[in-house]
Amino acid sequence: MTTTGSEPAGGEITEPLRSRRNHWNNRVRRHARMIPGSTALSFAGVETSWRDLDRRTTALAAALHRRGIRFGDRVLILMLNRSEYVEVVLAANLIGVIAVPVNFRMSPAEVGFLADDCGACAIVTETALATTSAAVRASSDTVLHVVEVGTDAAATPVGADHLAYTNLLAEDPSDLPVIDIPEDTVALLMYTSGTTGRPKGAMLSHGNLLSQTVTGMRAMNTRSTDRSSCVAPMFHIAGIVGVAPAIYVGSVSVIHPLGAFSPDDLLDTLERERSTSVFLVPAQWQAVCAAQRDRPRSVSLRVASWGAAPASDTVLRAMAEAFPEAMIVALFGQTEMSPVTCLLEGADALRKIGSVGRVVESVEARVVDDAMNDVAPGGIGEIVYRGPGMMAGYWQNPQGTAEAFAGGWFHSGDLVRVDDEGFVYVVDRKKDMIISGGENIFCAEVENEIFAHPAVADVAVIGRAHEKWGEVPVAVVVLRPDAVAPDAADLSGFLNDRLARFKHPADVVVVDVLPRNAGGKVVKPVLRTAHGSRDAGLHRDTD
Repeated sequence: MTTTGSEPAGGEITEPLRSRRNHWNNRVRRHARMIPGSTALSFAGVETSWRDLDRRTTALAAALHRRGIRFGDRVLILMLNRSEYVEVVLAANLIGVIAVPVNFRMSPAEVGFLADDCGACAIVTETALATTSAAVRASSDTVLHVVEVGTDAAATPVGADHLAYTNLLAEDPSDLPVIDIPEDTVALLMYTSGTTGRPKGAMLSHGNLLSQTVTGMRAMNTRSTDRSSCVAPMFHIAGIVGVAPAIYVGSVSVIHPLGAFSPDDLLDTLERERSTSVFLVPAQWQAVCAAQRDRPRSVSLRVASWGAAPASDTVLRAMAEAFPEAMIVALFGQTEMSPVTCLLEGADALRKIGSVGRVVESVEARVVDDAMNDVAPGGIGEIVYRGPGMMAGYWQNPQGTAEAFAGGWFHSGDLVRVDDEGFVYVVDRKKDMIISGGENIFCAEVENEIFAHPAVADVAVIGRAHEKWGEVPVAVVVLRPDAVAPDAADLSGFLNDRLARFKHPADVVVVDVLPRNAGGKVVKPVLRTAHGSRDAGLHRDTD
C-alpha cells in the first residue's frame, strides 16, 4: 500500500500513550464501557448501541488491517447516509487510515478522479452504488478492494477485490495491533465541492475535529440526553462532523436516509424520533416551515440550525414562527476550517438578521484587502482565518495550499463586513462579485432583496458581460406556484426603494430549479454558462 506515514511496529506503542489521545474512537470505547447498552446511532428504525458500535468498528478495522491497509492509506466511502457510514470512518481512523467521503451523485469518471488523486486502496460502498464502484475499481491502478454494504454475504464473491461488509464484521478481530494515532494524524480527506474547478482534498486532522467538536457542543448546548438529527449528506463536512459532538458526550445520532427531500417526511421523523436538534440549509428550512404551518407536528427541537448558504430575512422569520420553542443558530464556515468559523446564537438571530454571527473563540480572523491590509471598521474585505480548526493543506497540491495560506492566514474567499458589535455579514463570494461601471455589486445583497418579491421562490444573481458597463447583474429566479414572472422593469420597480439603481438586474431569467451542490450552495458557473450571454433573455428553462 502507498502510505503517507509509517506505522509503528506492534509492541512499541504502550496503551497509556494511546489512551492520552483525544479523538472520537477513544470516546466510543469510553461509552462502550460506561453506557454499553445506550443508543449511539439510530437509522431506519434500527438502533446501534455503544457496545455494538465499538465491536463493529474494531472488527472492521482488524479486517482492513489484515488485508494490508495501513497507517496513512486512503479508503473511499461511497454510500448514502446510514449507520455503516459512521462505522467505516471510525474503523479507518482506528488504524490511522484516512477516510475519504465521496459524493454518491458523481459519475464513475468523477469518482475515479478522486480515487486516483488520493491513491485510494479501497472503496466501501453499498449495493445501490455498486456499479459505480465496480467501474472505478476496473479503471484504477490503486484500488485493490471493494467492500459492499447491504448485499447478501453468501452471494457476494469473496476474493481480494470484492468483499461483503457483513463477512468482514464476522472475522476475529483479536489480531488488531495497538496503533498510536497522534492528534495531527489526518482523519478525513474532504474534497471541496469544485464549484469553480477541480475538487481539492482538504486534509483534516483529529485535532481539527476535536476543535470543531468543542465548537459544535457550545453552539448546540449539547447534552448527553440529546437526539441529534443528521440530515446533511455524510459525504459533506456538515454531515460527518455533525455527529462528532454526540460521539463526544455519548448522545444519540439520528441518521436520516437520503433521497428526494420531503419536508413532511422530515417533520414526521423529527416527531417520531423526538429529535432535539437538526441542521438544514435555508432552502430546506423554507419548505419545512411551510409544511409545519400546513400541518403542525409536535416536535422536540431545542436547536434549529442553518448554514452552507445565505438565509433570507423571510426564511429566518418563518423559522422563528414555525418553531418558537427552538433556538435558531447559524453556523458559518467552510470545509478547510473543518468547518465552523462563525456562530450566530439564538438570542441574536432576529436582532442581527443577515449576520452569520461572531467569530468563534477557537478561531482568529481578520478582514483584509488584496494586499493583506486590515480594512477600516465597517469596510468590506475578505475574511481570513487561523486557528486549530484550520486544515493541514490540500492533498498533493502545494500550489493550491500556498495560495490558500498566503500571508500566513487561510483565505476564505468570502467578502464580509463587521459591525461595531463584532457581528459578521457576508456580502458575497469574492469570485462572484460583479463590477459594473466601476461599482461593486454584491450578489448576496441583491438576492436577499429579490427574495422578498411575492413571485420569487428562489433566486441567484450572476454577472453578464456588457459593452458599456463591463458587467451587469442578471437575476435567475424560480417562481412560486402560479406566480407571474416579473420582467426586468417589474423587478426594478420593486427594488427602487431597496437598492441603488445600478444594482438592479438588467434581465430576469426564469428556471424550474437552481443548480445546487450537495452542501446546498448554488453552482453559479453552471448559471453563468447557461444564462450569462446577452441573448439569454426572459424565458423558462426546462432543461
